Amino acid sequence: MASNSGSISQGASMATEICTQIASIFSKPTHPYPAPLDLLVTELASVASQNGRVFLYGVGREGLMLKALCMRLFHLGLSAHFIFDMTTPPIAAADLLIASAGPGGFSTVDALCAVARYHGGRVLLLTAQPETGSCVKHANVVAYVAAQTMADDADVAGDAKSRPLLPMGSVYEGALYVLFEMVVYKLGEALGESPEAVRSRHTNLE
Repeated sequence: MASNSGSISQGASMATEICTQIASIFSKPTHPYPAPLDLLVTELASVASQNGRVFLYGVGREGLMLKALCMRLFHLGLSAHFIFDMTTPPIAAADLLIASAGPGGFSTVDALCAVARYHGGRVLLLTAQPETGSCVKHANVVAYVAAQTMADDADVAGDAKSRPLLPMGSVYEGALYVLFEMVVYKLGEALGESPEAVRSRHTNLE
């Protein structure tokens, strides 16, 4: 029983530290870039008002966060598509691509952002490296998420023998999850979507 109590206490302590690290990201200044929450809600509300489509893309764990957002945008009534899904339609002038490149650039993200711009789509880039990343040049707007990624995790690791609780890009990826939950909440308010309407769009093929 004592062992179980100790494990619970340790788990609660680790969870608190993780949440504190992620929460601290949202108190960091983003100037000259707009606050990510406000930017995402504004851009998505604009697309919704024009009956445009939203495309999303990210690699690795960043991609998983974008897939989660894609699902919730669909639940809010938007036409949302994760790139490379078999039913992804073509992008056009009224549409928005939300792409993530935490460390600043990935070859696939760079290429897709360039293609989206070529076809008239608007590009919103999420990144922790807005000044040096290769993807920024393709973006119409940048959402600066001031979190550690694999671009700088070695700089903040300190003692090489230490084991960080949130290694590599975990802080950035966790911040994306929290950011997207806030976006869904605020966007639902802006669009006047009730919890019942959102729930009604959840799949029953489970």
